[in-house]
Amino acid sequence: MHSRRDFLQKLTATALSFPLVSGVSTEVFAHSKEVHQNEKVLKVAIMGLGSYANRVADAMKDCKRAKITGVISGTPSKVKDWQTRFNIPDKNCYNYDNFDAIKNNPDIDAVYIITPNAQHHPQTLRVAAAGKHVICEKPMSINAKEGKEMIEACKKAEVHLLIGYRMHFEANTLEIVRMQREGELGKIRFFQGLSGFRIGDPTQWRLNRELAGGGAMMDIGIYAINGSRYMIGEDPFWVTAQEVKTDPVKFKEGVDETITFQLGFPSGAIASCLSTYNMNYLDKFFLNGDNGFAEMQPSTGYGPIRSWTNKGRLDLPHVTHQTTQMEEMAAIILDGKKAVIPVDGEEGWKDMVIIDAIFESLRTGNKVEIKYA
Repeated sequence: MHSRRDFLQKLTATALSFPLVSGVSTEVFAHSKEVHQNEKVLKVAIMGLGSYANRVADAMKDCKRAKITGVISGTPSKVKDWQTRFNIPDKNCYNYDNFDAIKNNPDIDAVYIITPNAQHHPQTLRVAAAGKHVICEKPMSINAKEGKEMIEACKKAEVHLLIGYRMHFEANTLEIVRMQREGELGKIRFFQGLSGFRIGDPTQWRLNRELAGGGAMMDIGIYAINGSRYMIGEDPFWVTAQEVKTDPVKFKEGVDETITFQLGFPSGAIASCLSTYNMNYLDKFFLNGDNGFAEMQPSTGYGPIRSWTNKGRLDLPHVTHQTTQMEEMAAIILDGKKAVIPVDGEEGWKDMVIIDAIFESLRTGNKVEIKYA
């Protein structure tokens, strides 16, 4: 079975190293390991013990401020395996029926939800009601309405809602965002985001509309949507979109195979993006400004990320994305730290608003105004 995660891992595994361009600040990617003995540690329960959960868990072994202390799964054999690997006591193990009981468990501060997309909304509401912080994988929900309800539930419970945007903490990404924000690229005119791979097993949940909420757009296309926003530094206000489907058996009604879409931004910048489950080796960002450009390829894989600008190569040192993500999210929850690129529920909701607009454009064939309300 081939999944996005298998693809991203293979795509970046053999990337070659290049010298760093001179003069690049290292502040944006420094992964601090200097943690005082008395600093709090975020105690995390992982919900959903699939392949990506295992990647997160392995990366968290190197975390100083985030630790796996519990699990939630519907598969007893997986629970037993994780108990052995991470020394998790029976009292911190739950299934999908009884996990509301985490409310009374001081060993768990937050729950990282890594389940099929359609389950994020109800599970977030339950975790919030239990008084625990929520870290939810992207997409945060299957539509903007559900995303807004998740935000409101977490606000009511006075808990954090963070979305698993690992790229928001990645070194090359942060350096290019810094260059854009500080005007080094001049006025931004254009962004291109290409996100895709050929998906395998036709029976997997990512090709099940009821569980995934769509197809490639919900899985891989969201990278281009989110990337356009943080690379340009604005939120788009219109979209046009076109869909191509070559295999209606594999990609059933409501499960998109390939979508091209265009976004317009208040400054006049435009974005041209592609999301697909039917083309390999599509993992590229390109940002163009009056005074320079930045390019990343791979741009969102598991690393190392490769990048360059009109000034030369960046290729900043690679740190496992999920390690950095969880360290930074612990600091957000425990210390009130502000992320350079937001990872809160509002950030996730805006992507869902855009996805809703893309699907509306496909349905109507019209240019659609994006309304954040």
